Formats: sequence, structure tokens, C-alpha cells
Amino acid sequence: MRAAVGLVATALVVAGCTGSQDDAEPTESETTPPAVHTFRSTGLVAPVLPVTQGPAATDDAEDALYVLGPKRSEAPKKGALFVDGEGEPVWISPDDTPAYDVRVQELDGEQVITYYVGQSDFVGHGFGDIVVLDSSYREITRVTTGGDIEPGNADMHDATITPDGTMLLLAYVAEQTDLTPVGGPEDGWTWENVVQEVDVETGDVLFEWRASDHVDLTDTKTSPDADPDAPKGAEDDPFDWFHINSANLTPDGDVLVSARNTHAVYRIDRTTGDVAWVLGGTASDFDMEGPDDGTGAQFAWQHDAQMHEDGTLTLFDNQGDPPVGERSRGLRLALDTDAMTATVAQEWLPTDPTLIAGSQGNLQVLDDGNVVIGWGDARLTSEFTADGTLVREFPFEAGESYRAYRFDDWVGTPADPPLVVIEGGTAYASWNGATEVATWRLVAGSSEADAEPVAEVPRDGFETALAPVPEDAAYVAVEALDADGQVLGTGVAE
Repeated sequence: MRAAVGLVATALVVAGCTGSQDDAEPTESETTPPAVHTFRSTGLVAPVLPVTQGPAATDDAEDALYVLGPKRSEAPKKGALFVDGEGEPVWISPDDTPAYDVRVQELDGEQVITYYVGQSDFVGHGFGDIVVLDSSYREITRVTTGGDIEPGNADMHDATITPDGTMLLLAYVAEQTDLTPVGGPEDGWTWENVVQEVDVETGDVLFEWRASDHVDLTDTKTSPDADPDAPKGAEDDPFDWFHINSANLTPDGDVLVSARNTHAVYRIDRTTGDVAWVLGGTASDFDMEGPDDGTGAQFAWQHDAQMHEDGTLTLFDNQGDPPVGERSRGLRLALDTDAMTATVAQEWLPTDPTLIAGSQGNLQVLDDGNVVIGWGDARLTSEFTADGTLVREFPFEAGESYRAYRFDDWVGTPADPPLVVIEGGTAYASWNGATEVATWRLVAGSSEADAEPVAEVPRDGFETALAPVPEDAAYVAVEALDADGQVLGTGVAE
């Protein structure tokens, strides 16, 4: 089956670049101050995300949980951000530092949040650590590179926890390389692209794979002088011939690697490191059926390749930058490993038919068959049904998110108590990151011991107003209640 999403015009800011840096110069359209959420009870802010509900939208918008990582200097809030299906904040990371690949994973049977933090001295590359938070939003560990690669050199693109309590990390290491086969200098430099499997608890490196040991330099789809005004290949600006941007496990335990700059995906034996097959690009072991113009099975400049139990493979097909096809797309390929053919099983097209994401992006398949697509530097998040009908989508009016996910089963139990502030006889209550609050109760009295309920109202987004606050009350507090009426936490007004 092959289906496409209906076309609905959407105004977007599209940036054609191969990577993103937080200090990149904003365009003229980005200089207008973006709309932001502000709250009386806390100094945190969050971007306003104008959500469009599509034909397949359901009434679960308040229960939906989208996971983002706003970044770039013009973003009103940078770092991890959870919002519901109406764009209302649920958790706003207090740390206003750019975070990449923010997502919910499982470690030792418990839900955790993971994301990258670090430096980006070169466009499209990171040098840092993977932060791991527990369900109370407390940092429990950081995971980074090891072995022959110094700690603190984990890349920003991807960090996947395996069922074995390990994490697949990426790293870029500058190495001297003869670039004459691709038109560069003999004494040139490249980025070596590395996958490490690291034990989360000990930091030990259990597996390492280096692209240049298994893939020919000439398989690249770019060149050192792709940008004549800024040629690559010097020691202080190596040539990125491969550009690894995802590594995760196949259902039977091999490693699946996506390389943007070869337009290819590689299946790697997790024990030997040998390449079992190459999908796409110059050295493809599969016949990529259909034309190479962004409508057939061949993808270009892609991100986030994933294999599924049914044998299909999904990825975010950027098709730029530079442009190959007319628009980016979400793509599912059917792989016949006997005939060695790859065919388009499904594609999800943007609601703007001209949208091209020059960098970043991902595709997440949900348990119900829906897909969430983060359109990278095209600054849009969309959810579609399996057959391509739009559920909802929302743009970033300032900044962008490297990836976007939906994790409705996340249960957040903040370690800090709720916050409350009183203004004009009304109490404003919030509890950053609490996902189980159904109602808020206002209690007041001459002391905590004799405080009595004054009002009880349903939770109303990130911050809820409760009134009236008795003028003569010396003690005022709010209680966060779950759906069964049990008190989850109490915040006392100062």
C-alpha cells in the first residue's frame, strides 16, 4: 500500500543547511518576538505552539504528551519541553540549555528521560554527554564515550538504551586521511564516524564500530568542496563524508546505522562489526525500486532509520540539503531480503507540499500505528494515522527541535512540591512535570492544623486558578489530587 497525506497549506520558515547551531544568525522573519506562555506561579516560560487538529484528531488532546527540545538563540525557551495535544506545557526543563534527542526510554525496567547536552563547535556535530533523568526529573547519571575516545565526546544525534542496560552512542573523531579519491588534498582530514555500545552503569565500552573500516570513502554523496566558499578537509575543519545520525538495534539484535552523507543505511553484525547489507546509496545491496527523485524507494540526506518486527524499515527522508526531491517525507520501506529489493510501502507527506527539511528530523511509529514526524529545521511536528490522515500538527514559530516524539505513558512525579502564588484574592497553582494531577484543591485557615477546603477545580493546563482566597487566612495551600481524589502533593503559599 502506498498513501499520501492530503495537502493543506501551512506557512513555515524553512532553512536549507546541513546542521544547526544554537548561535546561528536568525533570519529577518525570526526577529519578531515569538508568543510565549508565562505563569504567575513560576518564572518559567514556554513557546506558544498553535496546534491544528486534523481530520483524524481525537478527544485525547489533553492526555497526549509530545516530547520536544527547542533550541536556537531565538527560541524563547531552550531545552527539554513536554506539551499536550493542545500545545499546553506539561514539563518545562528549568535548564535553559539546548538539548538534542529528548525522549523517554526504559532503563532497568524504569522510565527515564534522556537527552544530549554539550558543545557544537562544528555545524552538525556535538561533543558532550547523554543526561539521564528519573521520573522525578532528577539526574541519575550521565553516559559518554570511553575506550580510545576521551569522555565528553558523545555526539548529539542519537543515544539509544538497549534491553541489556547499555547505550548506543555516536561520536565524531578527527583523523588524517588521503582525500584525493574525492577530490581533496592528500594530507587532508575527515571525521571518523563511530558507534560505541557503553554499559550505562560502569561506562565500559562493549562494542565499537568505525565507518572507515567498513565503508569506502568514495561512497559519499558530498565532496570537500561542496561549498566552494568554505571547503572542508583541513585539520581544523574536517571533511564529513559519512555523517552518522542514528544507531539502534534491529529486532534480532544487529545494529542499524543511518549515514546522511552516503544516502544509505547499514545493517551491522553486533558481534563482528561486519556490514551485513547496505540499503540505498552508491553501494546498495538492494534494488531501490522507483525513480531517484524523492518518489521511489531511494532516500536522500535521511535521518532516524528504524527496523520493525514486520521487517519493514522507516526513516525520515529529508531529500535536502542540497535538494534532491521536491519535499521531505516520512517513509516506510518493504525489504525483500531474498530478492534484495526495497519498495515504498507507505509515505507520509507534509501538509505543505513544498516543505524540505534541510537538516534534522525523525519518524516515530506509535503502538496504535500512528506516526509522529519531527520535520527538523522545517520547524513542524505532525502526527498521522497509519494510512496518512493528519491527526494534529504544530509549528515552532521561533527556534526548532532536532526531533519530536509522543510518549503518553510517561508518569512524572516531581521531587519538588507544587508552587502557588496569591494575587488579587486568587491562588495560582502549578506543578512542573506532574502528569497525574486531575484536580486542585485550595485549603486555608488560621494555621495548617485548622485549614479547611475552600475550593476544588479541575486542572486547567500548566497553571490553574483557584478562588476565592479568604482575606483573613494566615495559612493558604493548594493540594494536587489524582483522579481518585488522593493528595499527590501540597504547595504552601508564602
